[in-house]
Amino acid sequence: MTTLPPTATTAPRPPGRGPVAEVRDVHLSDPLVEPLLAGLSAEYRARYHDLLTEEQHRAEMAHYAAAEFAPPVGSLVLLLEDGEPVAGGAFRRRLEPELGEDARLERPGTRDAGGVPVVPTAELKRIWTHAAHRRRGLARRVLGELEARARDLGYPRLYLTTGPRQPEAAALYRSAGYRPLTAAAAGEPVATPDLVGDVPFGPLPFEKWLTA
Repeated sequence: MTTLPPTATTAPRPPGRGPVAEVRDVHLSDPLVEPLLAGLSAEYRARYHDLLTEEQHRAEMAHYAAAEFAPPVGSLVLLLEDGEPVAGGAFRRRLEPELGEDARLERPGTRDAGGVPVVPTAELKRIWTHAAHRRRGLARRVLGELEARARDLGYPRLYLTTGPRQPEAAALYRSAGYRPLTAAAAGEPVATPDLVGDVPFGPLPFEKWLTA
């Protein structure tokens, strides 16, 4: 999910004042990753506090092993400015059933009858931008870095989900060429409200092919 929390200690810098100095590949255990994880956790709590407990928030952040975000199956990158992280993201190999409508897939036969992708698919995760560095195109640059690494590792296709209360993330993915797999992800009117009783209508799924 793309998020924009106020967490890292980087001093605010006016948008467009200069390019990010460094793109760094890191391991999940690297201390530089802490602002990303803390920021995502704060954002999830702020937007979904009425849907998920504190324990569920922590479980989500710890759900994937570090090896899933490292070559040869994944990657984790940070954008650094003055040595501090200002944006980042990761991907892993998607092996679980996907969300979304088969009729909206770009290519028929992408998934089996159970929804599991039958082509190598990288799932983008942990997309984050520091609140002090919004509107500088950093999230889009993170996407570009992750797409290049996924391509280098042999993934022809990308998949991701973002939350139903993160419309700015959904808009970013659509503008970056990601194909929405539900009406809600496409920004189309849907009959289902934000909540059905106490149950959210669900994550917004997208896909993007890296090969023609």
